[in-house]
Amino acid sequence: MASENAGGRSFGGPNKYIQRAGELTRLGEHVSGLGDKAFLLADPFVLDQYGSTLKESMEKAGIAYQLERFNGECSQGEIDRVTALVKSSGASVVVGIGGGKTADTAKMAAVATGGRIVIVPTIASTDAPCSAIAVRYSDDGVYQEAHFLGRNPDIVVVDSAVIVRAPVRFLVAGIGDALSTWFEARSNLDSNSNNLVRPNMLPPAAGIAIARACHDVLMRDALAAKLAAEKGALISAVENIIEANTLLSGLGFENCGVSAAHGIHDGLTVLDETHGFFHGEKVAFGVLCLLMLEGRPLAEISEMTAFCRALGLPTRLADLNLGSASRADIERVAEAALAEGSPTWKVAVPLSVAIVRDAIIATDAFTSSFKS
Repeated sequence: MASENAGGRSFGGPNKYIQRAGELTRLGEHVSGLGDKAFLLADPFVLDQYGSTLKESMEKAGIAYQLERFNGECSQGEIDRVTALVKSSGASVVVGIGGGKTADTAKMAAVATGGRIVIVPTIASTDAPCSAIAVRYSDDGVYQEAHFLGRNPDIVVVDSAVIVRAPVRFLVAGIGDALSTWFEARSNLDSNSNNLVRPNMLPPAAGIAIARACHDVLMRDALAAKLAAEKGALISAVENIIEANTLLSGLGFENCGVSAAHGIHDGLTVLDETHGFFHGEKVAFGVLCLLMLEGRPLAEISEMTAFCRALGLPTRLADLNLGSASRADIERVAEAALAEGSPTWKVAVPLSVAIVRDAIIATDAFTSSFKS
């Protein structure tokens, strides 16, 4: 998958990224610079916990708004429903408030209606908020397709006080997603693969540096952030990990591309047993499989296994409710991970269903015998 333009490179990202405790109360200020009527799509939990804060912020800024509850899945039916509501509302700004699927649905509705995009993550569980990419699932949560939207959010607003109050499992899942950023960037550099900003363009030096910085922050601050967040303590390590999970990982993956960690994640979604796990939890296991698939040194796989275990991220099939999965089940995962267009194909090693299947099985065998 080498680029057709050996000298071309591209960089993309949100127009603005703002992270600060209490920023949710200032949301109206940010929206007011983009339009005079907003459509707010929010998770049910967000509406229950922060609905009054959102209303007060919009009213204080003099913004007309419509507040709508997200139905839980970024499926075609939900995308169509929200798009129709945005059109009928006459809103010129679409605001997605909640998790990654809420953000992706809001992004797709905004693009479909020509609206400006504001994303307000209330958990730091994925790197979706900053990107110009939205992932569509079936109504049952099975991965279907990644949509390239052509433009990034106008503003990403992150209230770190809101995020630290969320269950710590979300923050840890975001670390699992962010863990893939550098390893998949390295994978794409090895195969001379394109990034996700423009067709036939390579990762820029800036994107590579950000992906590496993301990894460095995770290695330095992840455990301290998890322990602090468990107590609701908003220390600098937590702020750093929120930024790594949201901004650094978002810029890193979009500007450097993804690889088999995400491809294997997509494959895992075909097994019903995995549907109770977060995106980043499955990606973390995919990272270990990527390292095994690429034939990386066992010392590196051991280091990342220990890192994941210290945080409570999955390292074995059993950790994903797949302890009794058959060889045929894992082959189904491998087949899905090698579907046409899958990022698994960006790995610079020979690939087949049998090779990917065996890499997953070997990863599980190694991590199951691993002594932490």
